Amino acid sequence: MSGSSAASFVDPVDLNVESRGQKKSVGRFWHLVVRSTRLVCRAGFALFIALVTLQIAAAATLALQVVVVERLLNAILALGSGDSPSALVVPVLLLAALTATNALVGTLRGNLGRYLAEAVARRTWAEVLNISTGVSLRHFESPAFYDRLQRVQTSAPTRPFQVTQALLNVLGGLAASLGVGAILVGIHPLLLPLLLLSGIPLLITNRRESGLEFAFNVEQTPRMRERLYLTHLLTGRDQAKEVRAFNAAGALVSRFDRLYGSYQTDLTRLLRHRSVLSLAGNVLSALFLTLALLAMVWLITQGEVTVAQAGAAVVAIRMLQGQIQMLLSGIQSMFEAGLFLHDVEEFMRIAAAGRDEEDGAAAPSTFETITTRGLRFRYPGSDAEALRGVDVQIRSGQVVALVGENGSGKTTLAKILAGLYDASEGVVLWDGTDTRTYSRRDLRTRIAVIFQDFVRYAFTAEENIAIGGDLRSIQPERVHAAACRAGAGGFIERLPHGYHTRLSRMFKGGRDLSGGQWQRVAIARAFYRDAPLMILDEPTAALDPRAESELFDSLRHVLTGRTAVFISHRFSSVRSADVIYVLDEGRVLESGSHDELMAAEGRYAELFRLQAAAYLDAESA
Repeated sequence: MSGSSAASFVDPVDLNVESRGQKKSVGRFWHLVVRSTRLVCRAGFALFIALVTLQIAAAATLALQVVVVERLLNAILALGSGDSPSALVVPVLLLAALTATNALVGTLRGNLGRYLAEAVARRTWAEVLNISTGVSLRHFESPAFYDRLQRVQTSAPTRPFQVTQALLNVLGGLAASLGVGAILVGIHPLLLPLLLLSGIPLLITNRRESGLEFAFNVEQTPRMRERLYLTHLLTGRDQAKEVRAFNAAGALVSRFDRLYGSYQTDLTRLLRHRSVLSLAGNVLSALFLTLALLAMVWLITQGEVTVAQAGAAVVAIRMLQGQIQMLLSGIQSMFEAGLFLHDVEEFMRIAAAGRDEEDGAAAPSTFETITTRGLRFRYPGSDAEALRGVDVQIRSGQVVALVGENGSGKTTLAKILAGLYDASEGVVLWDGTDTRTYSRRDLRTRIAVIFQDFVRYAFTAEENIAIGGDLRSIQPERVHAAACRAGAGGFIERLPHGYHTRLSRMFKGGRDLSGGQWQRVAIARAFYRDAPLMILDEPTAALDPRAESELFDSLRHVLTGRTAVFISHRFSSVRSADVIYVLDEGRVLESGSHDELMAAEGRYAELFRLQAAAYLDAESA
């Protein structure tokens, strides 16, 4: 099931073709307007209404300024006829008041718009993060998924702001254009259509620019991801020691610079294309504007427009041209943002479908037997199967060990048992019921998993343990109990702030732990979860032999009747397991207790003796 959804993530080249093939129809534009409006209203309806009101107020002040300018020019011209200069006072005061009002409205719009944009970005981020953390782990094996996720991460904080501003600019430009346009029509009906014609070339070229911008971003996504990865290598604390030990910094920086140089070359080509389009659009627009102004001069010579009306018309034309530019710029931004938001929508739609695969009935709180039948699994993009017909049985209260050489399929089997992957073929049964009928999220709450490459969170010691449960409702007494069972309580209590010490030197007052101490903290997470099934992948990899022996000797005591699946390459560590499964190249070669497998003289006995001989040779030396 997961495999089909992973495959549905399209290649960037396919997405590029898809973007070019999208119809830029009026219906699609209005769909974008409605979708954007809903997004903004969900983030802050009251703020959106306030901004719309301010946009209308700004449009009204512009229209009133044209009327006042006409009155002011009439009063100035009347001075030649002997009228009193006092007639100028009212229009001057009105013009000053309207100018101040327009400036104030602009400031308020900027402040409210900035806050609303952040509210939209916050809501969009929440949706993206909920989706990306809810999909099956299989999706993260797909490069196409990573490419799309990268574009969504880039678009989430910026494109909603662009949509918000563009939508408000369109509304404001439309309102102002209607108001000023009505006044211009009142001066003479011919002027408005001529002026509106000047916007058509810009509308065409702006839409083409938006398509070029989106295609450029799609093409650059894989290289952008590689640049981000290189910055992570060159600036990360965990990578710093190895980068320096191998003197790899120079080569990595050069590689980063080459990638950036390639990006700048492509960016130059994009900007050149956009500049040519912009120049063509603006030249044609200027020609139509010139035609409108020449028409006004002709109307004056014909006596159809007075000098005062002509002056007001010039102001109106200048204002209307600015509003049309803002309107067209807003439409361009919305088209451009629409391509990116379409990408976001597609990600959410596909990822939501993958997330739906995780849904199902409530998982049982306990089990008597877990059985796998004919498990087969292939990672996306791989030609070889990681599992090839695996059958295992785990009974409640047992300690089961999975052993084998590297690449034998141990960790893949553990991931499937943990509900992180669905098998390509075969089933996992809890008391005879296929686990795919259960909610994966619910099923995973019944399982505590610690992998060898566990995450070292830059949180407090308490939070590092409690993340095995729910960080929103930490139970300190359970944290302490889990730490003590894992042998971590002693060194945590000796930290400067005990359990409230941040376990990272990245932040002020933080402390770091040794590898073995971190391993015990990770094991404490599994104990904190208090799940009926525990899966521990190489849980003693960072422990010294004495600590490893102590952990296994106390294993049955600390598990208190729970079921445990241990993965280990140290055969001496799993001697006390109830059942040992020996895996090789994705198959189960043999199974049984330690004594049974040694008596069978098979692969387990061979590998056990090889390891034992290596230890004995080391001791002799």
